[in-house]
Amino acid sequence: MRPSGASRPKRAPSETALEPTRVVLPSGLVALIAPLPQSDRVAIAVHVRSGPRFEPEAQCGISHFLEHMLHRGVPRHPSAHAQALAFEELGSELSAATYPDYTVLSATAPEETAHAVVALLGEVCRAPLFGDIEIERRIVREEILESLNDDGVVVDPDEILVDLAFPDHGLGRSITGPLEALERFDRAMLEAVHRSHYAASGMVVSVAGAVDRERIVHEIRTAFDGLPTGEPPNAGPPPPPPRVPRFRFVKDTTSQTALRVGFRGPGERDPLEPATELLLRVLDDGMSARLYHRICDQLGLAYNVSAAYETFSDAGLLSFASECTHERAPELLRELLAIARTLAASGPTEAGLETGKGPLPCHPGALAADPRNPAGFL
Repeated sequence: MRPSGASRPKRAPSETALEPTRVVLPSGLVALIAPLPQSDRVAIAVHVRSGPRFEPEAQCGISHFLEHMLHRGVPRHPSAHAQALAFEELGSELSAATYPDYTVLSATAPEETAHAVVALLGEVCRAPLFGDIEIERRIVREEILESLNDDGVVVDPDEILVDLAFPDHGLGRSITGPLEALERFDRAMLEAVHRSHYAASGMVVSVAGAVDRERIVHEIRTAFDGLPTGEPPNAGPPPPPPRVPRFRFVKDTTSQTALRVGFRGPGERDPLEPATELLLRVLDDGMSARLYHRICDQLGLAYNVSAAYETFSDAGLLSFASECTHERAPELLRELLAIARTLAASGPTEAGLETGKGPLPCHPGALAADPRNPAGFL
């Protein structure tokens, strides 16, 4: 991931009626347009079916490395600096991030330069130069090392959790991949993955802001013309949920123990997905919610505690996260499991449900306040 502060966006709930225009271009690329006449900026997001889920294990991390290489120049701007300057001169900046099952490239721009930014984004997606591979390899190596200790062992608790939740599967592999795989990546591999993953039929371009629908669809068609053709990559189903609890302890020299507790949950298309989103809010929607109230306010076991729910098309992962002194780790783990056990046995309280059903950050008013929100949701 290039620095962008990106986090995996949540899907918009069904009641968020933005009524975008959906256009399938002859190439198979899908364009989603949400005009927001009141906005003075336009947000563009390009979603690509590329990530560890679609990689062979021997090439784990190549989607992420390819995402990095997209910053390294295009024919009109043939270096990382020239490409970055081109975006900045348009009042924009290219951000990109790789997730387990997709990659997103995004930019915002003033209304008057939005069409030029769409053209530049299209060039980045269809004609990367893949220059300075060794320089970018050094950058990604430093990123990978952030998750390892001095012995080369993975100590990032979130990476450890997904590996336990989705063993021997792309959803459980590291986004960046291991160092030994990184050293093997070359131009031929990058070009092959680009042809496969960046096929027009596996790409969605969403635009939100003060735009004319017909004009922006034409601009997208022109900008992304020439993308690789063919079928985008497919992946097999996730492994079944473990029948017994799985546990992993990794010894490290830090001053605290990082705890993660995960539960396999519904995927995006599961009828229970909205209920799980509501459950997440019951658990962690501010300092008055169940997790923080018990762990921090009542027991003082940790500085902070949080819950997260990451969804894929056919699976999900609900997790708790907290850090504490080593001596308190057993008690913190017992309390986290007790919260989950009580919720499973008794369900949320009526008051908790009402709070959870309150205004969502993705309700129409909040979405319209910033065009980046609907561009990500679409």
